[in-house]
Amino acid sequence: MLALTASLAAAPFLIAIYAYAIYPAVLWCATRMSRPPAPAQFGRPLPSITLTVPVYNAGASIEATLDGIISLDYPRDRLELLVLSDASTDGTDEIVRRFADRGVELLRAPERKGKTAGENAAFAVARGDIIVNVDATVVVPPHSLQRLVRAFDDPSVGVASGRDISTGLRNIETNGAESGYVGYEMWLRDLETKAGSIVGASGCFYGVRREIHQRPLPRELSWDFASPLVAKQLGYRSVSVNDAVCIVPRTHHIQSEVRRKIRTMARGIRTLFYLRTMMNPFRYGAFALMLLSHKLVRWLPYLLAPVSFFALAVLAPQSRIGLALFVLTSTVLATGIAGICFPRLTRYAAVRVPAFLVAVTAAGGLAWLDVFRGVRMATWEPTTRPEVSSSPAILPG
Repeated sequence: MLALTASLAAAPFLIAIYAYAIYPAVLWCATRMSRPPAPAQFGRPLPSITLTVPVYNAGASIEATLDGIISLDYPRDRLELLVLSDASTDGTDEIVRRFADRGVELLRAPERKGKTAGENAAFAVARGDIIVNVDATVVVPPHSLQRLVRAFDDPSVGVASGRDISTGLRNIETNGAESGYVGYEMWLRDLETKAGSIVGASGCFYGVRREIHQRPLPRELSWDFASPLVAKQLGYRSVSVNDAVCIVPRTHHIQSEVRRKIRTMARGIRTLFYLRTMMNPFRYGAFALMLLSHKLVRWLPYLLAPVSFFALAVLAPQSRIGLALFVLTSTVLATGIAGICFPRLTRYAAVRVPAFLVAVTAAGGLAWLDVFRGVRMATWEPTTRPEVSSSPAILPG
């Protein structure tokens, strides 16, 4: 019984070590031994693209968003701009219509059906060979669009994902721990690109070949995750484009980040099981193993965390190691909860990091709960982010 309890207590930690350390290490070793990819050829004409911007009640920011998108460096005769309004009620649509003479089109849903439903509708009417999705709350520097689309010069590429850079105002309530995680995720996607294909794209800024979206996706799922999986089914690979930068402003409050993670993780879990055949290594080889390692295995610790904490509590009176781990875990939990409840405390790294860990763990557990309860989140509440300019000071050198 003691061995079983210890195993339950250790399980999420061991699984997390594999997902976040051993899996990247294996990828790193594999890419060191592989042949570097051939240099991209930039002589081909740029393809026609449809750039979609999903929005809901973005009246306060949509004008600045569209001004930025219109200034992107791309031939206007090969660029279709399409704003997808999820039945906005705050005047967003009226503002978008004022940009009609600058080439912006509005596709309004008659009722709220969510981001994925809007993307399904857009793919049905899009004229471009490549469809690029841009989140309305991010900043895409002018050069990034061409660099993203140039990835499709390689005929084997079906999906190209931009490189997120998490940034924000330097104040005490900004969730700075998110930056480190985003940087790690971009590094991992770079390794997966070198190993063959990424297994999930950035929802903030990514492009796909139009044939990948021939069939609509159930509206409670996520196209940014599903796209690389569908692309693999069709014989394409998916890549992360390092110099296609997308600046993602961090939310001021960690509570907002928790709500966002619950939504995205629950949609991700549903998408993975909807396309569960992609986890078959006998059919999809290394891609399936990467998908299992990067997604399913990474999400399992959130499901096991409550069981692990209870097992540690049972072990504490029986083992010095168990007691030490229980005290450490309880301290991290208490500190994290304090940081979430009192955001000003996150000015201190000793509080900021535990708050981020507790927030992510709680969001993961609640996401699994929503999946088990059958909660369908077809509609979405876009995350409110502060305005951040595409200043060279926040771009990589």
